[in-house]
Amino acid sequence: MFVIAGHGEDNLCIQGFEDSSVDIQVDDIIDRDSIAETERLIRPYIRRTPVIEVDAADFGLGAARFSFKLELLQHAGSFKTRGAFTNLLTREIPRAGVVAASGGNHGVAVAYASMKLGISATIFVPTISSPAKIQRIRDYRAELVVTGDRYADALADSEVWAQQSGALSIHAYDQRETLLGQGTIGLEIEEQSLGIDTLLVAVGGGGLIAGIAAWFGGNVRIVGVEPEASPTLKMALQAGGPVDAPAGGIAADSLAPRRVGTLVYPIAKQYVDHVVLVADDEIKRAQLILWETLRVVAEPGGAAAFAALLSGRYQPRPAEQIGILLSGGNTTAVNFG
Repeated sequence: MFVIAGHGEDNLCIQGFEDSSVDIQVDDIIDRDSIAETERLIRPYIRRTPVIEVDAADFGLGAARFSFKLELLQHAGSFKTRGAFTNLLTREIPRAGVVAASGGNHGVAVAYASMKLGISATIFVPTISSPAKIQRIRDYRAELVVTGDRYADALADSEVWAQQSGALSIHAYDQRETLLGQGTIGLEIEEQSLGIDTLLVAVGGGGLIAGIAAWFGGNVRIVGVEPEASPTLKMALQAGGPVDAPAGGIAADSLAPRRVGTLVYPIAKQYVDHVVLVADDEIKRAQLILWETLRVVAEPGGAAAFAALLSGRYQPRPAEQIGILLSGGNTTAVNFG
């Protein structure tokens, strides 16, 4: 049990923290061979999303080149599709189908993958989920339940449904199959972007950054980026294990799960260099600049990693080769009317 006596970068105090995740060994969860095997399995179902190189001067950031991994071009609009297909292709699916709780993108991905594989799916999302994501879940013909104010509320209700219905629960981040699927992004980046020193990755529950970090295994500097309003990994690393964190901000439908995953934490502890926090207005500015400069439409969670560079919260070293993962694009931010 634990008590949060304060939070924030300088005043975190955890009393009586206990969590078995601190004893989990990374190699017992995920490794390069298992990620490579997963990539071969899901390859027919996913897009190999492109990497583009951009002059940092285009953003007013001096003499450097950035490599953007455009995972927002993935089927269903985010990286989550990789983990969804991995779960559905490697686990035994009951007649009742599957159930997933999500801030939005995981639900969209599970709905899409289930539709493609002919599996029934029920998706629970909170009221903060964006209209764009809710509509995509409906478009993919999943049963949709909108419940509670935050992801944790939707998760609790989905667990009740799983027990009552017999449906298989597909966790958004704290599940080995999900980590394996997200880790395939690291494999692609390694093949596409030789020479990257550092990769900036947005963090919510941590499945994305943990999968990628496990692939690189310390050979690339992995930096997490979180909204100030939902510092799940930042607080976990300070506390020595997963703890409840604030769950708010502009990216709350994708980067605010309350706490980082228990399988995620030991991987992040070993392979994530550090975590940078960004403000909501910095994320909004990153969205705008990505659109104005690259004509790329990123949702708030998808633009968070770039916000760390644009705001100066992350300061590149001289000649450092930076990669930025743009992880999702499910938004109605652009009006084509």
